[in-house]
Amino acid sequence: MPSLSIIALAAMFTAAGIAHFIWPAMFARIVPPYLPASMALVYISGAFEIAGGIGVLFPQVRFWAGWGLILLLLAVFPANIHMALNPDAFGRIPEWSLWARLPLQFVLIAWVYVAACRP
Repeated sequence: MPSLSIIALAAMFTAAGIAHFIWPAMFARIVPPYLPASMALVYISGAFEIAGGIGVLFPQVRFWAGWGLILLLLAVFPANIHMALNPDAFGRIPEWSLWARLPLQFVLIAWVYVAACRP
């Protein structure tokens, strides 16, 4: 039986991944303009979130799914920086929360590491 931490990780990443397919335009807006094919990146990152979220539930692949989620969190970090540096483009989101997301990303990385990647 997976721990509560693993179940919470799985639920969070799977739900976030599904959201990429339900509201893709919303996620495409946060892709930095210097990256090509924003919609493709939204769908790819959503698919990887779902795969990682489901993967951490299975002990046989948990380690690899966890590292995949860590790499994904690092890969999407430029989008968080883009949002923080361009708060006017995201007017309905409080500016403080855009900045708070930056260190939160590292908290999420630590959580995934502790819950899924440690041998």
